[in-house]
Amino acid sequence: MSELAMRAEKLDAADELRGKRDGFVLDEVVYLDGNSLGALPAVVPGRVEDVVRRQWGELRIRSWEESGWWTAPERIGDRIAPLVGAAPGQVVVGDSTSVNVFKALVGAVRLAGEDRDEILVDATTFPTDGYIAESAARMTGRILRPVTPAQVPGALSGRTAAVLLNHVDYRTGRLHDLPALTAAVHEAGALAVWDLCHSAGALPVGLDEHGVDLAVGCTYKYLNGGPGSPAYLYVRRELQDRFDSPLPGWNSHAEPFGMRPAYEPASGAPRGRVGTPDILSMLALEAALEVWDGVPVEAVRAKSLALTDFFLQCVAEYVPEGRAECLTPVAHAERGSQIALRCSPKLSTSFEQGGAPIAGEVMKRLIERGVVGDFRAPDVLRFGFTPLYVGFADVERAARVLAETLSLT
Repeated sequence: MSELAMRAEKLDAADELRGKRDGFVLDEVVYLDGNSLGALPAVVPGRVEDVVRRQWGELRIRSWEESGWWTAPERIGDRIAPLVGAAPGQVVVGDSTSVNVFKALVGAVRLAGEDRDEILVDATTFPTDGYIAESAARMTGRILRPVTPAQVPGALSGRTAAVLLNHVDYRTGRLHDLPALTAAVHEAGALAVWDLCHSAGALPVGLDEHGVDLAVGCTYKYLNGGPGSPAYLYVRRELQDRFDSPLPGWNSHAEPFGMRPAYEPASGAPRGRVGTPDILSMLALEAALEVWDGVPVEAVRAKSLALTDFFLQCVAEYVPEGRAECLTPVAHAERGSQIALRCSPKLSTSFEQGGAPIAGEVMKRLIERGVVGDFRAPDVLRFGFTPLYVGFADVERAARVLAETLSLT
């Protein structure tokens, strides 16, 4: 057994979160793709069966009241709230991330007022956020300016209405400075909208502490809600009575069953609702969130940094020099819970097949050997570390298999 493998055993033995792994349905595969789709919490199948067979099959329409279906968006929002540093009553679950980005950004522009005619958007953002921002700008008659997060402070002005930023870069795993950037946005009199898809459930966010105005995020990555599980919308309490959603559906009406022709928004978090909740996936998410009971986000962050530190050490020790370059910042303050490695162009002869991306072929071979991550074309390998179920032995094995795979030239 190698020195690093022995060290992994000791680290796993001392891991205060190691028992959480038993709460997931896992096999012998090293699963490092929780930044795309989290593993299945073991409690979910039984809960979903109850929702389908009893709540839907037996109670039917009565379940909107008797099974708490109607209040699920706010109830589950309050389960998510502590994971993103929010007090109850500010998070509502429902719709997709894209729909919530649209609601949040247009709502922010309307809050900013007519005299501010510019929206700043993270130029490195996940494509959908950029598409939504462009549409929101057209709809509200604003100018859209793509800038990198580092350029935001210098780009802000009295014309800025809102700024849409990603907390963690989905390609590189770089963690952006939410407190400092939010403060800069507020100093300019604008509103800050944050996309938390790659940070919620992996590290402390501190929405209330740092005065974030609006935020959105998915629940199928580090929150393990399942494929296509509903996203969430955070609206800071002080803004809720002025939040003007561009999608005023019947579910966000003050009297949803009054069937009135004129719209009157509900108060509080329900103002962020739109249409009928997707109950099956929503209640699967509620069950999945039970794995977080008694788990401080700070402990998750500490283990995340320890896992990624150890992975980088193993890669440096095992992978031949020049085969892969780390794109993720080494500094803890700038690192999310994933490591992105760029494959060397020298590997193209061995790994490009039929014009396929280098990283795609490398990842295919890793998966065949029981190490699951993903890639971004043409040359970036992504490894996501979910501290609730990834251990240090997993990390050592993944780096060793990666080294063996990259050595096949």
